[in-house]
Amino acid sequence: MASGTLDTLPKDLRKEIEHLERLFTVDGAKLKEVTNHFVNELEKGLSVQGGSIPMNPTWVMSFPDGNETGTYLALDMGGTNLRVCQVTLTETKSEFDIIQSKYRMPEELKTGDAEELWEYIADCLMQFIETHHGDPTKLDALPLGFTFSYPATQHYIDEGVLQRWTKGFDIAGVEGHNVVPMFEAALKRRGVPIKLTALINDTTGTLIASAYTDPKMRIGCIFGTGCNAAYMENCGSIPKLAHMNLPPDMPMAINCEWGAFDNEHKVLPRTPYDVIIDKDSPRPGQQSFEKMVAGLYLGEIFRLVLVDLHDNHETHIFPGQDIAKLRKAYSLDSSFLSLIEEDPFENLSETFELFQTKLGLTPTGPELELIRRTAELIGTRAARLSACGVAAISKKKGYKECHVGADGSVFNKYPNFKARGAQALREILDWPEKADPKEDDPIEILAAEDGSGVGAALIAALTMQRIKQGNMHGILHPENFRTVEPLVA
Repeated sequence: MASGTLDTLPKDLRKEIEHLERLFTVDGAKLKEVTNHFVNELEKGLSVQGGSIPMNPTWVMSFPDGNETGTYLALDMGGTNLRVCQVTLTETKSEFDIIQSKYRMPEELKTGDAEELWEYIADCLMQFIETHHGDPTKLDALPLGFTFSYPATQHYIDEGVLQRWTKGFDIAGVEGHNVVPMFEAALKRRGVPIKLTALINDTTGTLIASAYTDPKMRIGCIFGTGCNAAYMENCGSIPKLAHMNLPPDMPMAINCEWGAFDNEHKVLPRTPYDVIIDKDSPRPGQQSFEKMVAGLYLGEIFRLVLVDLHDNHETHIFPGQDIAKLRKAYSLDSSFLSLIEEDPFENLSETFELFQTKLGLTPTGPELELIRRTAELIGTRAARLSACGVAAISKKKGYKECHVGADGSVFNKYPNFKARGAQALREILDWPEKADPKEDDPIEILAAEDGSGVGAALIAALTMQRIKQGNMHGILHPENFRTVEPLVA
């Protein structure tokens, strides 16, 4: 918002905006402080003692080089859909073909019986195979990469012990158990010719899929409903794996689960609104970073600010109006803020209509200016803090130049998120000003390839490749891999 616009506002509203600017603005010095603490916390997560950030080894032990070939299946189990993909890595370097089908995840299955869930998934896979390959009894077992994006402990690439359900799932008898035998038992009962080769997290998939098409990729990130990152570490820098005597220079993809950064509240610039979000959340004291940057929370921070300005300040915004709809927790998501920030009109007429239709409120002109500035402040803070994580991995690994593959609704759809993140990286890493505005930044955050589909298939390919080369680290059932071959492209 131009300062000229601020000058024309009534004094009380101007005071409120200035107060919000002090609360939500994160300057370059603070970004550097957050980044340095982030580097230490990444290190701590890799140590034997561990820390807030889990830093999970994934047993994905190389980047693709673009020459991988063969046809692999990928299964992506999301909250709303089940996606089955057949990915063919072609003879042409870094190219792939993909066939995919989506199947709705019935709501009743999400709180039903574990066996029913796995049988439904097996049925969908069988349907896909019959459609694309004909008679399943005539097929050898096909290799599958399974994107299971729920918090899971992995001591092997072909296992995953579910820590807790998220995304609306709550099925008894699965938490604390390895999901792979349950899945494989359902495949066996249905006669589905598939062998699970790798269980992966979507963030690790994003890293690997992006690296397949772009050799400069070093980090994969998700900025969506939640937030996360993955990168490639050397086994010698992972003290918690020292007992396995892995070669120190052997690579290992790490799924950071960095939403848990600063759960101790040492460095993140939390506002009273962030404190309320944490206190009222299902898991107070957890996922502190995520609660300040992820799409799930941005609309809620905004809503809390507006309710506070109506209830508790001298400037009672929306006076004499019923704010019942605005009082409903989590009724506004990040797309609501996107629409406000995208409003192209000087008089913010689209924002006015949005408030009337969604919330039954009629904001004045000055209130619209306050609304717009509040959205900008929250969106900008999220982008700038997100950049601290990217900068921390880059500093830890000594990356001076690289590409970062990012996916997720906030990265792809939130206005100015990319530009604000890039500006923050420039401030944290002290890059000189560009001579030419078209010049690339040393570390560029770019749109990622499909991590949960192509990434899962590639990880299945890389796992089979390393087993053939005799690298059996992190494989629970080597015998399963003797009978599995990719279809020839």
